[in-house]
Amino acid sequence: MATAQLAETIDPTLVLLTVEEAARRLQIGRTTCYGLIRSGELETVPVGRLRRVPADAVPEYVNRLRTAHRAA
Repeated sequence: MATAQLAETIDPTLVLLTVEEAARRLQIGRTTCYGLIRSGELETVPVGRLRRVPADAVPEYVNRLRTAHRAA
């Protein structure tokens, strides 16, 4: 997907994301995103019977990756 198209599909006003939306923002697959959630690397919150990824958890995860990369 082109960058312009990707920018159009991301709604910056969303506070909670589906796993698919979080995966799209990270540009990873849905299965990989579920793996990050299972391992505790990507935060989720319960909403009734659903699980959602807080929008701010995505950049927090990226920041942790960057910090770990710098330390290595």
